[in-house]
Amino acid sequence: MPDFNDLTLLPICVGLTLIGLIGSWAAWRRRGAAAGTRGLAWSLLPVSLYLTGLLELLWDVVRSAVSWVTHLIFSPTVWAGVALFGVSVVLYVVSGVARARSPKQPKKTAAPAGELTATGPKPASAAPTQAAKPPTKAKQQDSSEFDEIEDILKRHGIN
Repeated sequence: MPDFNDLTLLPICVGLTLIGLIGSWAAWRRRGAAAGTRGLAWSLLPVSLYLTGLLELLWDVVRSAVSWVTHLIFSPTVWAGVALFGVSVVLYVVSGVARARSPKQPKKTAAPAGELTATGPKPASAAPTQAAKPPTKAKQQDSSEFDEIEDILKRHGIN
């Protein structure tokens, strides 16, 4: 792509602005003030982009994007990289599916209390309790309330 300098860009921007102003004047007369004002706003953009330096920046961005796309299309090295990227995505998805379908691994049981492990014996406080705790008063009270409710339902013929 050619490299434009300031001498080339200024006449192009002024020409685009003049054409836009003529079109805005025609739009104002035919379709009203709203259309004319919108056309005026678009007409002033080329000169404003030139004066702020954004037009040159925009030109550089477009030129770089075209160069990158051209390099992408015609480079076998880039296509090899794209293929490897695709393979890695497919492998990642397959591993997720395989993980979801694999049977769950049983959890390893803890070593009994007092048995030597790689980290040493477990403390006595870590040993599981052998005796089951008797039900508390709250649980007994709940069950008695449920028994009462069952009796009421049975008396009314509701099972």
